[in-house]
Amino acid sequence: MRHEKAARLLELARMLASSAEGLTLDEMSDQMGVGRRTAERMRDALRDAFPQLEEVDDPPTKRFRIPSGLDGIFQAPTADEFAALRAAAEQYRQAGSKTRAGALLSLEQKVLSAIRAGARRKLAPDLEALLEAETMAIHAGPRPFEDEIVLGAVREAIKSLRRLRFRYAGGSSPGRLREVTPFGLMFGRSNYLVGAEGDSVEPRTWRLDRVREIAVSEAAGSRPPEFSLREFMNRSFGIYQDEVEQVELRVLPHGAEEALGWRFHPTQALEPLADGGVMVRFVAGGMRELAWHLFTWGDKVEILGPERLRVMMREELAVAMRAHGAPIGVLT
Repeated sequence: MRHEKAARLLELARMLASSAEGLTLDEMSDQMGVGRRTAERMRDALRDAFPQLEEVDDPPTKRFRIPSGLDGIFQAPTADEFAALRAAAEQYRQAGSKTRAGALLSLEQKVLSAIRAGARRKLAPDLEALLEAETMAIHAGPRPFEDEIVLGAVREAIKSLRRLRFRYAGGSSPGRLREVTPFGLMFGRSNYLVGAEGDSVEPRTWRLDRVREIAVSEAAGSRPPEFSLREFMNRSFGIYQDEVEQVELRVLPHGAEEALGWRFHPTQALEPLADGGVMVRFVAGGMRELAWHLFTWGDKVEILGPERLRVMMREELAVAMRAHGAPIGVLT
């Protein structure tokens, strides 16, 4: 029990040492999953263990931080943490994301080089055993395009609050020179730049594999303060942005158990039904991508709305049946 309390205190100490602005008592309480009084006691215990703990006024409250970081003795990584880092790098590599895989492997080398030789020797057998015993399943899909020059230019523009200039090989006028204020990057089945063109503030997406001759311009450009990349992404089921609608799916009883453990969309609400089925509701655009996904559910899902999704599902089914020589009459 004492060991568990010490581990929890060390976890909070790491949080306070890794936060530049510090944490309030309420934030400590939320992140540690404890009541405010317990958070106060933990803070007091840390003040005894770490005299460098600072109290910063942030009216109407106060923040606490450990500005000088923690000594290496408190920060030794475990074999499990290294295995997770290596697994993430391997997942990126197998998906074609060589730039991010290389960044994680470089981080691994930097961390290892900062560990004392004795600790490295103790880690090695456990890490080797874990790496041999774990692997990543490969899912079919396109290899995302990642080019170090393209990603580097986008990230430099974001950090320096400047615009990007590039020729875009897609869209209604392929090859036209664009000037875009970058808002962020979305990684997935394909990788996209999110930003606004020219003086517009309306976010759009550009596929990174269609970006040519990219350069950071001298023109200032920063995303609007109210823009949230997460909220922008949540507007769609996938990547494609179109009209946002209320989606209602009825999962039949023989698919209910799977549905209850499935994440359809970040805004989803699941409701068990009296017949053993499950009602799934969420708000999103990207009906074509959703229709493609619903193919994988076979006869387990019934589309209740919107009507546009029902029509699109029938159209996609018709296309698939024509491709395989099946009579279209069965759909009417």
